Amino acid sequence: MIKKRYADRRDWHRIIQRHYVQEQVENEVFQGQVTLLQLIEVASPLDVRYGDETIRIADDGYVWVQQFPNDAHHAVTSMFDASGRLVQTYVDICLRTGVEDGRIYWEDLFLDLIALPSGQVLLVDADELEAAREQGDVSQADYALAWAEAKRLQKQLEDGSFHLVAHAEVMKKRLEQQLKQGTSR
Repeated sequence: MIKKRYADRRDWHRIIQRHYVQEQVENEVFQGQVTLLQLIEVASPLDVRYGDETIRIADDGYVWVQQFPNDAHHAVTSMFDASGRLVQTYVDICLRTGVEDGRIYWEDLFLDLIALPSGQVLLVDADELEAAREQGDVSQADYALAWAEAKRLQKQLEDGSFHLVAHAEVMKKRLEQQLKQGTSR
């Protein structure tokens, strides 16, 4: 079954204290929803392993900028460490994004891309998409959509033309300013 996930990560118990802000953005680079999730305190750090490399993606002071472009089949989470350094960009391939009761969500199609600062781009969770298709949780049309979107974005991430990586830096500064002004959720 396709899972609906929420940008505010209220259900993620690892986060003990957070600040969160979201905004509808319309500029020359991006049209859609953007959020900033500041992890003030976490119960424990989260490290992920990619081949020989282990990367910390969640810890005290980390910031996640999430971008949900209008009419697209992906959501982009750029993860920054406590010093403001980008540690990874995670692209969820999704059926749709939207807003429900004021909460931004995406319907996850399992397949994901991870772009590391080194330039390496990883395609992950293909096995989950295959299993979902085999179990009838994902239609053949949605399966094809997921693969087409992933391949298109993988090419852009590899050739440097995926503009949402740089846009995350811009939005991070803008939304952090909103937090300082007291407009967090």
